[in-house]
Amino acid sequence: MTGDPFETEERQALRDTGRRFAEREIAPHLDDWERDGLIPRELSKTAAAAGLLGVGYPEAVGGEGGDFVDYTALVEGLVAGGASAGLLAGLFTHSVSLPHMVKLGTPDQIERFVKPALLGEKIGSLGVTEADIGSDLPATRTTARRDGDHYVVNGAKMFITSGARADFVTTLVRTGDAGAQGLSILVIEAGTLGFTVSRKLDKMGWLCSDTAELVFEDCRVPVENLVGPENGGFALLMFQLMSERLSLAHQAAAVAQRCLDLTVAHTKSRVTFGRPLISRQAVQHRLVEMRQRIELSRTYSRSITARFVAGEQPVAETCMAKIAAADACSYVVDQAAQLHGSTGFMRETEVERHYRDSRVFRIGGGASEPLADWTARILGYTE
Repeated sequence: MTGDPFETEERQALRDTGRRFAEREIAPHLDDWERDGLIPRELSKTAAAAGLLGVGYPEAVGGEGGDFVDYTALVEGLVAGGASAGLLAGLFTHSVSLPHMVKLGTPDQIERFVKPALLGEKIGSLGVTEADIGSDLPATRTTARRDGDHYVVNGAKMFITSGARADFVTTLVRTGDAGAQGLSILVIEAGTLGFTVSRKLDKMGWLCSDTAELVFEDCRVPVENLVGPENGGFALLMFQLMSERLSLAHQAAAVAQRCLDLTVAHTKSRVTFGRPLISRQAVQHRLVEMRQRIELSRTYSRSITARFVAGEQPVAETCMAKIAAADACSYVVDQAAQLHGSTGFMRETEVERHYRDSRVFRIGGGASEPLADWTARILGYTE
């Protein structure tokens, strides 16, 4: 084995575990779940029982131990076994709804939300995005007014992954003045009076992952559901967003790698005009270009991830890693669909699903354009 921390025996074993789980528990059913527009809740319990949901979480909060690198290895294995980006978004929504509580949550929050989610008994989602706001989080309009031992929440959240089936939503709310310094994080439970799923949204991709609009009307939430200090939510969210963006970068690279592997196999077996498709130089060059873009984006993402795990806060580099991986994936899935020919346009072909699902990599977790704007400010590339 090499000295690469991403390629240790333990992390190779994690990839193998993820791949076998996906081949057994996910790939045979994914077409049905796409048609249903929903991942069965039982899958969360099955994944938890296999030790997957807790990878990267401390044992003290109900996790399996390990770190973020272990989590990325698991994700790579799941994708290699046939899991889609939409499936990962729905099955691992806790990866965006729990980190705030793991970092600053109370013992009560750990018991009520974190541990049940890691056991697959509860599903959490992250309620941040609002209509007409998108990546401009300091403009958040959903308010939480203190009233005795409760907050009264009013507002709405849009494009919320797992929002239709979530048992709790880790929600960004405004508890103070305008701007980033007036934001807090509040856990709002399903069934709370005034909290409704106003509609389930139809999407281009991620079809098996439910996405919803959530509405809060005079919704009374106990003060003990506040995560971290009041008006300290933006800083806490920025911590979580770094891991989310790096996770999306690794997912994009994994999806691209899966599409390349499928395409190589297809071009070897597909015979045209008496020769395998892969025998043609134009095809060979395109496969090399696909591999090159994957390797470059993955190597950069891994280097930034190593710094993040070591305790650094490479914010600009994290943004660039996500942008680069999303762009590389977009190129690779497009070429994969092209090289599959007419079959690449058919729903029964896996690359067709990846083609649709991968479009969100340039939007979710911060769209590429505002991320580039933010990076430019950090690097001093502004007036």
